[in-house]
Amino acid sequence: MRNTLITASIVALSVAIVPACATKGFVREEVGAVNTKVDTLGGTVEQTQSRVGQTEQRIGVVDQKAEAAGKAATDARAAATDARSAADKAQASATAVGGRVDTVAAQVAAEAAASRRLVYEVTLSEAQGNFKFGAAELPDMAKARLDEVIARLKGASQNVYLEIEGHTDNVGSVELNERLGLERAEAVKRYLYEQHQIPLHKMNVISFGEEKPVSPNTTRDGRAQNRRVVVKVLS
Repeated sequence: MRNTLITASIVALSVAIVPACATKGFVREEVGAVNTKVDTLGGTVEQTQSRVGQTEQRIGVVDQKAEAAGKAATDARAAATDARSAADKAQASATAVGGRVDTVAAQVAAEAAASRRLVYEVTLSEAQGNFKFGAAELPDMAKARLDEVIARLKGASQNVYLEIEGHTDNVGSVELNERLGLERAEAVKRYLYEQHQIPLHKMNVISFGEEKPVSPNTTRDGRAQNRRVVVKVLS
């Protein structure tokens, strides 16, 4: 009986110890697996930190380049602004000088004209079969009259100067009529230069546009008389 109890106790103790041993082995295996994963994760974290560090370095380089580019752009804008300011000043100076030159030239021309004496003048108008409405082309009849003027001048011995005035009626804008009057005067000047070799410095053209009518613009005939070129012969 006593042996039986001892045997039963040993069997029971063996049964109790075996599960305990099995549980510790399982735990050790699981702990090992976890440690392996932790080690792997630690390596991954280190690699990630290394890549982050490299990325931050590259970002730092890019920031430096961007800052340098921004400074260069700012300097370029400042240089462009200075250049534009200098150009504006130069243009203003040139305009001022040009204005003074024009003023002096106008004064000289006015003084020269004032010192000259009118010998005679010739009028070329549509009423006489010459300039048509809105046209600047020199008609044949006008050319014939100019030929007569030049023939008359060649027979004279005095030194003369020609002042050619362009005039229009009041149809159209003031700017248009001023330009048309100048074109008519220039047409006469060009003909005298090309056909009769009158020196250009001996001729001056001016446009009065619609400013100096010789007849009321209220009638067709009056407007025709106002569309004219006046050639003044001065000595």
